[in-house]
Amino acid sequence: MGITIRDAAEADRDAVVRVSIGAYAQYSETLSPERWEAYRDSILASFDNPGVAARIVAEEDGRIVGSAQLFLDSASAYGNPGLGIANPIIRLIAVPPEHRGKGIATALIREAAARAARQGADWLNLHTSDMMASAVRLYERLGFERAFDTDIHNGETLVKGYRLNVKQQAATL
Repeated sequence: MGITIRDAAEADRDAVVRVSIGAYAQYSETLSPERWEAYRDSILASFDNPGVAARIVAEEDGRIVGSAQLFLDSASAYGNPGLGIANPIIRLIAVPPEHRGKGIATALIREAAARAARQGADWLNLHTSDMMASAVRLYERLGFERAFDTDIHNGETLVKGYRLNVKQQAATL
C-alpha cells in the first residue's frame, strides 16, 4: 500500500502530535535542554494556531506517518506581517526517522506546492536552520532557493528563508 496525502481530521490530532514530536526529537540531542523544551513547546503550540490554513498528513497502512502545516502568509504563520511574505508558507514538515526515505516529506511538499499554485500564489515559502542539514538538502533538491530577505533570528539562531517558484516547479516536483 502506498502513501496517501490528505487533510488532517480532528481525530488525527494525537497521532499528528506524536509524529511531529517524534520527527523533531533528534534535536533534543543537539540543543540545550532549555532550548529543546522551548522548541518542543512551540511545536505543541502550533497545533492550536488559528492561522493554519491546512493541516496535511501522510498516511500509510492506516497510520499517520508524516504531517505539515500550510499558512497563507507570514502574518498567519508567525504573527509577523512585517516579514512581508504574502505567499503560502509550509511549516513543521514532520516525518519520524523510522519512516524517512520513502518520499513522504517530498509528497507533503508537493501537496503544499500544488495547493499554493491553485491559490494563485507565485511562491511557497519555508524557514529552516543549519541544524536541519538533511532537510535543507531536500528543499534544494526540490528547487527551493534561498530567500535572504525573509531570514529571521530566533535568539542567536539564524532561521533561513527559502522559497519555491510554484508556477515553474510544481509540475516537476
